[in-house]
Amino acid sequence: MSKILFVVTGADHWTLADGTQHPTGFWAEEAVAPYEAFRAAGHEVVVATPGGVVPTVDRASLAPEVNGGQEGADRLAKALESFTELQHPIRLEDVDLDDYAAVFYPGGHGPMEDLAGHAGSGRLLIEALESGKPLGVVCHGPAALLAAVRADGSNAFAGYEVAAFTNAEETQGGLAGRAKWLLQDRLSEAGVTVRAGEPWAPHVVVDRNLVTGQNPASSAPLAEELLKRLG
Repeated sequence: MSKILFVVTGADHWTLADGTQHPTGFWAEEAVAPYEAFRAAGHEVVVATPGGVVPTVDRASLAPEVNGGQEGADRLAKALESFTELQHPIRLEDVDLDDYAAVFYPGGHGPMEDLAGHAGSGRLLIEALESGKPLGVVCHGPAALLAAVRADGSNAFAGYEVAAFTNAEETQGGLAGRAKWLLQDRLSEAGVTVRAGEPWAPHVVVDRNLVTGQNPASSAPLAEELLKRLG
């Protein structure tokens, strides 16, 4: 079958407005649910991170209260252990898009720290967008779109409709008042149209070859949309 590239944050913290470091990384469900869907469909997954660092899982994403209880948390933790590709990432800077049939960016607050300003990731996103290959991005993953800036200073995703973690969700999660900036606001400023669904409910937006999801609950439905496009 095909190879699918997972671009995962290399950050283990998110710097807040007052300079404190909020522990984070990638959000487990947003990586595991698509991984399981793609592997079940027979696809190979390759993980890339900035500098090839082994990515850090956000410990909060493994808590029972965000996984429907202890049983769900245990299942997710076990699934994460099976996602062995996370322990052997390649360098994002060395990625050749020609090697992959699709590209996927999971979230967590980590992308707000590193991918939002990563020029190499930005170039890859522009290339993926222009290639017509399926491009999936979920939750805080769309922070990476902010780095997809063309030579004239415009954002490559300007004029696209996306789903992304909303101001309402960031507020309900308790971090909006401490953040340097909010994802929904910054995307809007870049000319990207954020289509907000109900907080925490699955919400996927498709615009051309770009498939985006609003929050962790959107990661499995987003993966199904990408699989449809892979045929």
